[in-house]
Amino acid sequence: MNNNSRSPLSCSSLPQTNGSPSPTSPSPDPGRIGVVERVTKETDVWVKVNLDGNGVANSNTSIPFLDHMLDQLASHGLFDVHVKATGDIHIDDHHTNEDVALALGTALLQALGDRKGINRFGDFSAPLDEALIHVSLDLSGRPHLSYDLNIPTERVGTYDTQLVEHFFQSLVNTSGMTLHIRQLAGKNSHHIIEATFKAFARALRQATEYDLRRLGTVPSSKGVLSRS
Repeated sequence: MNNNSRSPLSCSSLPQTNGSPSPTSPSPDPGRIGVVERVTKETDVWVKVNLDGNGVANSNTSIPFLDHMLDQLASHGLFDVHVKATGDIHIDDHHTNEDVALALGTALLQALGDRKGINRFGDFSAPLDEALIHVSLDLSGRPHLSYDLNIPTERVGTYDTQLVEHFFQSLVNTSGMTLHIRQLAGKNSHHIIEATFKAFARALRQATEYDLRRLGTVPSSKGVLSRS
C-alpha cells in the first residue's frame, strides 16, 4: 500500500439513501457500505464493510488469530468484511489490533448512516463447546464497553489475549456503540474468544437489520440517534 497519496483517515462517499429503506420497499439497501483508510506512523489499514453482504471474508492483518476472528464476524453476521493491514508487528500486535478495530468501527459508523429503520438493539448468546458468551448491544451513538471475560491464558498462538478487550474498546469508541460482553461459561481461551466474536456478530446482525414495522423511522423516542 502506498502511503504517499493517503490522508490520515478518510471515508468513502456513500449513497444518499444510505441506511434509510423506502416505506414502500422493505428490501434492505444493498449499498450500506463503509470504506475507511487509516494511516499512521505505526500502521496502514484499509477496511471495507457491507452490512447487507453475504458473509464474504477477506482479511489480511498479518495477525493470523485476528484474521480468524474477523472471518467469524463476516460469516456469522452475514457482513462482507475486507481488511488489509500492515503494522509494526515486529514490536508487538498492539497497534495493528487497535487500528484495525478503530477503522472497522468507523466503517460501521459510515455504513449505518442515519440508522433509520434498523432494529438498533441486538442480543445473542453463543456456545462453543464448554464456552458460552452473551453479547448485548445498542447502536445508540453512545460509546460504552462493559467487558467481563476471564481468559485463562496470556496467548492464543501468538496473539496476546489482553488485546481482545482493547479490540472491542477501540471498535466501540469509533462506532458509537454500547456493548456488553459476559462470559457465562468457558475454560478454553480459544473457545472463549471465538464464541465472543460469534455472539457479537449475531447481535450486530440483529441490530443492523431492518424492522419493517418502523417504515424507515429512527428507532429512538428522541427522533435521532447521534454519535455524540
